[in-house]
Amino acid sequence: MTQAITETDLQGIKLVRRGKVRDVYEVGEHLLIIATDRVSAFDVVLPNGIAGKGEILTQISLYWFRQMQDIMPNHIVATQVSDYPAVLRPYAQLLKGRSMLVKKARPMPVECIVRGYLSGSGWKEYQKSGSVCGIKLAGGLVESARLGEPIFTPSTKAEEGHDINISFDGMRSIVGDALAESLRDSSLKIYAKARELAEKKGIIIADTKFEFGMFGNDLILIDEVLTPDSSRFWSKKTYEPGRAQDSYDKQIIRDYLLTLDWDQTYPGPVLPDPVVEKALERYKEIYRIITGDAMPLPA
Repeated sequence: MTQAITETDLQGIKLVRRGKVRDVYEVGEHLLIIATDRVSAFDVVLPNGIAGKGEILTQISLYWFRQMQDIMPNHIVATQVSDYPAVLRPYAQLLKGRSMLVKKARPMPVECIVRGYLSGSGWKEYQKSGSVCGIKLAGGLVESARLGEPIFTPSTKAEEGHDINISFDGMRSIVGDALAESLRDSSLKIYAKARELAEKKGIIIADTKFEFGMFGNDLILIDEVLTPDSSRFWSKKTYEPGRAQDSYDKQIIRDYLLTLDWDQTYPGPVLPDPVVEKALERYKEIYRIITGDAMPLPA
């Protein structure tokens, strides 16, 4: 199996941030985002990664960024190493396929979540209150039910631990009325287009999370978009309301970890090869379905 890339070290280039999956460097007036093969579960980065995961996430994001350009501009400056500044050329092998040179945008302090189906934390909240993030829903809905209309349910961004769901009014108090409305409307438009495109390929996008930033006076789409790490993808063939669905994401890893005597704190357990291989196959499968691309990815 190909070696997973879980750490990057670009000598002489300023590291701005090391997230759970992405490393961000400053390169002149731009940022370089590298999607590593790190895997996080229950907010803990695990000791070993999934080889090729970073490339898959990057290429899926690039596909969706292209699809959404008519709705909103994005942060991409270049994606081919040959178009990067010369200072990055020594790292061409590392950067190929898993990196993006992007504009330095000012990230919005909220996560923009759109839900088209009742699942995850939304389903848990609905069972208790009949609403999701302050939005009252129809009674009698079952787990994984398709909502009459997609709903916008923002959350805070937590530096550590879990993000916290907030109401739209709560979001207004953070970013202001005009920006809140623009973020909501843009998120719903992007989701609607993505859902339509995905359903033609046999995929349901149950919910997803968008990141936006301000570049000058313009609101732009940033970070990742509609990947298995930021979205719930289900197969239309096996979809059945009234139960949890099989997802094209790292659910295989979460399910394995839940069988262990682990308190979900650092350091996490090493994933055995069979679990890594199964998870990689799921990532590869959704990559092929969404992009229609047969480009070979790491085994």
